[in-house]
Amino acid sequence: MSCFPCFGGGKKKNAHADTGRFEAAAVPLDGSHMTPPQAVPAPVHVIPAASAPMTPPRQMIGRPDHAHKPSEDASMRLAIAGQAFAFRELAAATDHFTPYNLVGEGGFFRVYKGQLEKTGQTVAIKQLDRHGFQGNKEFLSEVSKLSRLHHENLVDIIGYCAEGDQRLLVYEFMSAGTLEEHLLNLPLDKKPMDWCTRMKVAYGAAQGLEYLHEKANPPVVYGDFKASNILLDASLTPKLSDFGLAQLGQAGGNAPVSTPMMGSFGCCAPEYDRGGQVTMKSDVYSLGVVLVQLISGRRAVDTSKPVAEQNVVTWAMPMFKDQKRYHELVDPLIKSEYPAKALNQVVAMAAMCLQEEDSVRPLMADVVMTLGFLNAMPPDPPAASIPVPVPSASPAPKEDKTSDHSDSSSSSSSSDEEHNEEEGEEEEEEDTEEQQ
Repeated sequence: MSCFPCFGGGKKKNAHADTGRFEAAAVPLDGSHMTPPQAVPAPVHVIPAASAPMTPPRQMIGRPDHAHKPSEDASMRLAIAGQAFAFRELAAATDHFTPYNLVGEGGFFRVYKGQLEKTGQTVAIKQLDRHGFQGNKEFLSEVSKLSRLHHENLVDIIGYCAEGDQRLLVYEFMSAGTLEEHLLNLPLDKKPMDWCTRMKVAYGAAQGLEYLHEKANPPVVYGDFKASNILLDASLTPKLSDFGLAQLGQAGGNAPVSTPMMGSFGCCAPEYDRGGQVTMKSDVYSLGVVLVQLISGRRAVDTSKPVAEQNVVTWAMPMFKDQKRYHELVDPLIKSEYPAKALNQVVAMAAMCLQEEDSVRPLMADVVMTLGFLNAMPPDPPAASIPVPVPSASPAPKEDKTSDHSDSSSSSSSSDEEHNEEEGEEEEEEDTEEQQ
């Protein structure tokens, strides 16, 4: 198409006909803003209809790019069902993260006991490795998911801190410590956990795992289920901690897949050892390990024991195959104070959870159903005591009879002697009489 010079001022329509707008020559109302006319009129070219319309500058469309990320973070923070804490609040609560407030640690975090200044609430503050995350986006996304998981057998997340490069989670504090502390290395003045309490803990922990697998949306793979991650409140109700941290630890891309499982040797499923992947069925295997620990009071791995007994699963496997040997699995501290029927069923369930092939392990719903039945069973009648060799009863009566016989024989012999003496005396008297 040809070009037409512009002869007029504001009377002509702009050639951007396809935009549906008119651009008349602007006539300033204030003379101070007027510019002197150009010496030579600038030609205006008509843009062909087939060409793309001109777009206004990017800044005219919406907010600048640098404003997009803060807005996204703000929306994520609003989606988190928990309180956002300033770092100085949590530092003050833990006395600046002093070692005497350290109550636990894992592969990429440390846990401190603290007290919030505003409310006076005692909390557990988990300080994550600041180098394990690339930015706020991944951290806030995972915290948003975790903060919406609520169950009576899960530790509640109270809030979080994502200030600068700090990444912290604030949980309710569990006063009775971990299950591991109630099973292992008990002080002499501490009463061991009885059978009914152990079944209560097993049932509650399984319910928490069932919620994560089958009721949470989206489902959550625990990834690090073990006795030290099962916390107990004042009434010894179990609550799972560190759930979802397997995903959180990988959110930044810098943490290896194996990081959440560090320190969990002996609780990991065979498929994790082969390929480094954890699934729901891997969690079921780990639950089986915890069940054996509850029954036996042993560590998952104990290097102080003979080689064949160091791994609790390896040690228990031969006894799984013989029901007559189930009583050998029981913690000696329990003695015989457990129902034999309950022992048989919980051992059978543990054996199913510890199957080599993940496809044949039970679903958590089935595990919960079985453990719920066992939890409802009364503690009586107690199981029969472990058979102890008892000396046969025959020798004692024989000894008694022999002693009786010897006594009678001795008495009879003594009576015979007396009789003989009497006879001898009579004969002597007769002889003397005859001599006289």
